[in-house]
Amino acid sequence: MGWIKRNLFFVGGGLLALVLLGGAGFFIYTGWARNAEKSDKLNEIYGKLQEISQEKPLPGNDKTNNTQIAKDQEKQVRDWITAAGNYFQSIPAIPPDAVVSSEAFAAALRRTVDMLQHDADAASVTLPPKYDFSFSAQRSLVKFANGSLEPLAAQLGEVKAISEILFAARVNDLDSIQRVRVSDDDLAGLQSDYIDEHATTNELAILTPYVVTFRSFTPELARVLSGFATSPYTIIVKSINVQPAGTSTLTDTTPNPYAQANALALEHMRFRGEGMAMPGTMPMPDQQTPQAVTGKGGLQTVLKEQLLRITLEVEIVKLLPKS
Repeated sequence: MGWIKRNLFFVGGGLLALVLLGGAGFFIYTGWARNAEKSDKLNEIYGKLQEISQEKPLPGNDKTNNTQIAKDQEKQVRDWITAAGNYFQSIPAIPPDAVVSSEAFAAALRRTVDMLQHDADAASVTLPPKYDFSFSAQRSLVKFANGSLEPLAAQLGEVKAISEILFAARVNDLDSIQRVRVSDDDLAGLQSDYIDEHATTNELAILTPYVVTFRSFTPELARVLSGFATSPYTIIVKSINVQPAGTSTLTDTTPNPYAQANALALEHMRFRGEGMAMPGTMPMPDQQTPQAVTGKGGLQTVLKEQLLRITLEVEIVKLLPKS
């Protein structure tokens, strides 16, 4: 104890040296652990680079720059996407103004509905009485719900495009065109004007659904599908439901002269095929019932086509603006 007192500075210095040596050891240990961890990561990176360098195709060498080739191919794909965009033209809104006013839309709606009714009459397409092409809720309005003018103008243009395809195909009757609700005013409209769906948006486009119901024979149906396929606008037919027109409740019972003419012609073919006189006429003197020819089949079969009620579910594709 006396020695410690006599050598107090020496003992204190020794203890301090021990503490410093312990701290240095701990620092060296932690530094070594970090170095080992970094070394392992560096070896892992070297290993991945080694694997990549052995893959085919190689990322590149003095003769071949695969990185640049990949960039060139990416540019080709982007150019193709740009060119394909020409086939996804947007249907012009009605009116086409960027900012639509209530007065402009009300006037455009009345004008467009009157024009479509006239076009239907010119194409011998029967419409429901006083049909407003799904805009009965807006037809008599001069003021519209906030935020609804732009989507309504877009829908009016799309309904016009669909109607023109049906008129060009000369369907017998247009029963309805149904659209999605985009305005608070639609809540007061006819339920038959709407479908309980919504437009969907993905990373490329907006898909707007419609349901179209009409009556026609198969040639007119073929022309409708062809019209959708050759339209400059992207209209996709998602589903088609076909049934005899007589099995469904019809929205309009007004006789269609075009349908009557087709039916009369088909009946005439059937009666001639069966060797019978048309109702209300005298049989021709030299008219005889054809006999089956042995070994060559029987009478020629004549199909009697039936008026069909067709329901199409379609989607209109509108590309999103480029960001």
